[in-house]
Amino acid sequence: MTGHITAAVAALADELPGWVTLLRAPNPGPMTLDGTNTWVLRAGPGEPALVVDPGPADDGHLAAIAAHTPVATVLITHGHPDHTEGSPRLRELLGGAPVRAVDPAHSHGGPPLAADAVLHAAGLTVRALPAPGHTADSVCFLVERGDERVVLTGDTILGRGTTVVAHPDGQLGAYFDSLELLSTYRGIPALPGHGPALADCGVAAEFYLAHRRARLDQVRQAVAEGARTAPEVVARVYADVDRSLWWAAEWSVRAQLDYLGVPPEPADRP
Repeated sequence: MTGHITAAVAALADELPGWVTLLRAPNPGPMTLDGTNTWVLRAGPGEPALVVDPGPADDGHLAAIAAHTPVATVLITHGHPDHTEGSPRLRELLGGAPVRAVDPAHSHGGPPLAADAVLHAAGLTVRALPAPGHTADSVCFLVERGDERVVLTGDTILGRGTTVVAHPDGQLGAYFDSLELLSTYRGIPALPGHGPALADCGVAAEFYLAHRRARLDQVRQAVAEGARTAPEVVARVYADVDRSLWWAAEWSVRAQLDYLGVPPEPADRP
């Protein structure tokens, strides 16, 4: 049986590239692991930086980000508050630097970001990789500096454990497609939204695909044995997960049931 995964799903990166800085927000928790990762990317001394995911509205964390001025642009991987809440205040601290996200609600001072956008800024090339699944607006970023590359994965791939498919906004079919795309980036470090950096984005994505497919088989079996509502499936399939996290497991189970075409029972409707 597929168990609850809490360790890294691929080898950890030995070190970050010299042009990448990690600033971790002080918001640890069951869903945020050690805290939200804010990534600062700068091609060279004096060049404007790119910031990815400002994190929560924590004054100390936002001040630490602002200390890395000049900043050209702030990018958002997806709209969950632990990644975006600090955006308005950070923009003020940065003197109006644009904040760009796929969802217009999280874009400030600049146009929304196309899910397949290509940006050229201060010696860096940023290619947005559409990655819906965890949320509908999720996007990853392939960033190139010369012959070096990294993939910023947001919550699509975490540094430890696996992520949730936040149904109904998140969809399992879309998540499978996103993981298939990320599995092609073999040998490229993954810089996640939470947890440590991983040495190989492709390997991590392949692990996630195998894990999700195994979980789906378990859900299919639970349904065949009579489970119909998300809580009933969680109790069977996620019995090895701390009950305090069952509410999050229900997100993924609802996505799995929807993917399997199981109609929601009245007790399973929000």
